[in-house]
Amino acid sequence: MTKPLLSVENLTIQFRTDEGTITTVDGISFDIAPGEVLGLVGESGSGKSVSAKSLMQLNASNTIYGPDSRVTLNLEQGPVDALHVTRSGDLRLIRGGAISMIFQEPMASFAPAITIGDQMIEQLLLHTKMTKKEAREHSIDMLARVGISEPGKRIDQYAFEFSGGMRQRAMIAMALSTKPKLLIADEPTTALDVTIQAQVIDLMKELVEEFGMAIIFITHDLGVIAQTADRVAVMYLGKIVEQGPVREVIRTPAHPYTRGLLDALPDLGDLERPLTPVPGDIPSPLERPSGCVFHTRCPKAVAGSCDVELPPTVEVATSHTADCFLAAPVSEPKEKEGVMA
Repeated sequence: MTKPLLSVENLTIQFRTDEGTITTVDGISFDIAPGEVLGLVGESGSGKSVSAKSLMQLNASNTIYGPDSRVTLNLEQGPVDALHVTRSGDLRLIRGGAISMIFQEPMASFAPAITIGDQMIEQLLLHTKMTKKEAREHSIDMLARVGISEPGKRIDQYAFEFSGGMRQRAMIAMALSTKPKLLIADEPTTALDVTIQAQVIDLMKELVEEFGMAIIFITHDLGVIAQTADRVAVMYLGKIVEQGPVREVIRTPAHPYTRGLLDALPDLGDLERPLTPVPGDIPSPLERPSGCVFHTRCPKAVAGSCDVELPPTVEVATSHTADCFLAAPVSEPKEKEGVMA
């Protein structure tokens, strides 16, 4: 059996603060295979970005990882324990080498006083054996590949001279220029208009096929995930509450939170249907609910059960799991009340 490119096991992340220790990610596990696109979806505050940044050790210095947390990156030279790498050379192997990241707001990612080209060239000199001339030529080629016109001219411009869509494309070009094994895309389409969103999504699909890399696509929009991902993991308050093949999860969601996210999407086929938001607000990490973390907002919560006990992880279909007392196992018909078809 082929090993996954990345294996995350029981990842728990806490932060030391003046108000006490805050748990932002609580025992999540997932794998991603080479060439696979995994969608990580959930509301703001679910722990998506914190989880992704941990793969490159980009979280703040007050971060505490659980003693049983494991993040294994399987590379040609052997497995790498990404959470416990300390040497700068090994960190460089992960950051910008095996893993690259596209951040939510590229304007905040590019240094405003340094040209786009100088920033792209610098990382290539750091992570590859290219000469400065080769790095410049490669950077121009990557800018052209992501659809930026006149790349030979644009490479000497600054980020503020680019439109929002062009900055996002330049960020993608920079992230891909080292040919990473894994690309983390953190809300890459949120700040873009719908036409540019579609272009960026199509571009990322093409690049996955061309480079054979894996992608973790972080977003709050299940509509975007439906167009891009092979599998989806739904996060809520630091836990993965449902995961599986994207079509299976969207067509037959087994967790009330996933159903709530889907119901909140507009339906162009029924413009009269009112939008149905998930009731309430996501709790503060300082006040994590007991039992199922979603029970305070769940319309199907069972008193004395959901608010007290942690729900089991139930396999509701092949490779499709949900952490819910109402989820029916794959061997049982989904007929009992509360389980959504």
